[in-house]
Amino acid sequence: MSAPTFWDDQESAQKVVKRLSNVQGVLKPLDELLALRGDAEAYLELAAEDPAEAKALAGDLRNMIAEMERKLDAMELRQVMSAPEDRCDAFVQIQAGEGGTDAADWAAMLLRMYQRWGEREDYKVELVESSEAEEAGIRSATLRIVGDHAFGYLKGESGQHRLIRISPFDGAGRRQTSFAAVDVTPDLGDEILIEVDYAKDVREDTMRSSGAGGQHVNKTESAIRLTHLPTGVVTQCQSQRSQHQNRAQARKMLESKLYQIQVEKREADNAARRGEKSKIGFGGETIRNYVLHPDRFAKDTRTNYRSTNPDAVIDGDLQPFIDSYLRWSIGE
Repeated sequence: MSAPTFWDDQESAQKVVKRLSNVQGVLKPLDELLALRGDAEAYLELAAEDPAEAKALAGDLRNMIAEMERKLDAMELRQVMSAPEDRCDAFVQIQAGEGGTDAADWAAMLLRMYQRWGEREDYKVELVESSEAEEAGIRSATLRIVGDHAFGYLKGESGQHRLIRISPFDGAGRRQTSFAAVDVTPDLGDEILIEVDYAKDVREDTMRSSGAGGQHVNKTESAIRLTHLPTGVVTQCQSQRSQHQNRAQARKMLESKLYQIQVEKREADNAARRGEKSKIGFGGETIRNYVLHPDRFAKDTRTNYRSTNPDAVIDGDLQPFIDSYLRWSIGE
């Protein structure tokens, strides 16, 4: 990377940078863990040499051990994500379901939740497309979350999310149940190849982009919608200024969805041969409940992990749910 000509080939350079990031993602946590171990050993030596100092050091030592356990647990969970697509970036598609305006508002809340989670975990978060609802919230939106193992961490978020609360849109103050669906697919990039016959199997529609974006974005038909005719899979992109860029992004999303369908079918077939229920491909099954009234909690229906602070979860504190899903997926 220090070579003067390194950035002459932008595409090749980006691949090298990504490989470096992947390596650092493994080595940095290991270096931090080894450094903590060294500090803990030094504290133990000091305590052994001076018993009077032992009590003063005990609190710091306990904190070090707790931090070591946390980092070791994170490293072990990372090893669970061994599938080729796990290390890819992720597309997160959110679709409002039953519940009218409340469902559209709930979809917007989920959109913000994943944006906040991405920011907390130092991922780059891009809004690919968004369709606003009539009164409030969104009908649908797609995020691209860029970073090491983004899909591996987020793959368990696919499924139906249910919110129970006092509706802010109901003058009578009644409790409302709203639904939104989340679909997470890997951004395959150059990691995995999947063949699509765009001339034969894909219908392309162009349209004007909606929402903020300036005169060029809103007054030219730069937005692209692709429909894969054999499967009915639809992808759309409007975030880029040019039709060419939006087409390329929409194609990446389409290929990612088709690849994920293949993975889910393979997992379902394997589970059927073992006589087990498949753990992916949730369909309409609710995977998580967020209850704001009368009780207050968020609970995953698969792992039974429960948080008594649903506001923090909706504000992006998702990592405990993600970790519990990864453990559940390997039968811990």
